[in-house]
Amino acid sequence: MNPNFNGFSEIEVAGASVPMYENDEFIGFETTSCTPPGPMVNAMVALNYAKGKDKRVIMINHRFPAGLIPKIEAFYEVESSALDNGFVKLIFTPKSGVEIPQMDTNQICHG
Repeated sequence: MNPNFNGFSEIEVAGASVPMYENDEFIGFETTSCTPPGPMVNAMVALNYAKGKDKRVIMINHRFPAGLIPKIEAFYEVESSALDNGFVKLIFTPKSGVEIPQMDTNQICHG
């Protein structure tokens, strides 16, 4: 079990390349060991899974995912905080009154 997700249950999410976790309020995952486009793909997978479940998504990443934010900022509020180990914790909250589309999980890295 990932210590960032104590109290969560591990879940199977189609398309995820990292373990995903869930509790009553959140879907969470960690992509600190992933190389691009892994963090973005897993974020899109988690956002698609959370859609319609009235849950927020927590992402633990090795750095702020600058390429991801422009793709989702019209649909999600993003709260970012630095962790003691140098990683970044992001919380994605659906924006009120916005219809959230299915996120494209076919991402490629542009360098």
